[in-house]
Amino acid sequence: MVDRDALLTELSELSATATSDDGAVSLSVNTDGVLTRLRLTDAVSGMAPAEIADAVLRTYVDAQRESAKRTGQLLAQVGTGGYLMDRLRWRMQFEPPSVPVPAAPVSAASAPDDVVLKDRSSDAAPEAPPAGPVADDDWYDEGMRLGKAW
Repeated sequence: MVDRDALLTELSELSATATSDDGAVSLSVNTDGVLTRLRLTDAVSGMAPAEIADAVLRTYVDAQRESAKRTGQLLAQVGTGGYLMDRLRWRMQFEPPSVPVPAAPVSAASAPDDVVLKDRSSDAAPEAPPAGPVADDDWYDEGMRLGKAW
């Protein structure tokens, strides 16, 4: 028989820590794979932003894999099937896409569109909302919208 309270306590206290190969990045995640701690050493001062981002992402994936493995081991007591176990197996196999690291620092203005760290501060401002309240009939008559509802 599984001690439910003990299992829940172990899951809530679970933390997995990973460190990048060069020691520049160290981080921890909880049982859900959520980042709970991030530490960067002075080694990142000599790295390009894309290198830092890549090191953080890869270290984060390593910590998530360890978290998924340990969570799966704890939950195996109650069974190995179902959605949750499938998600844990997926987390253990996830491999982020490789991001090419530029040889020289790239300015935000010349960064390619697919770079995660793209500076979006100069993007066009969102449209202003319509002045005054909008009647329900007007709202529904216009059909489905893909913009923010609030």
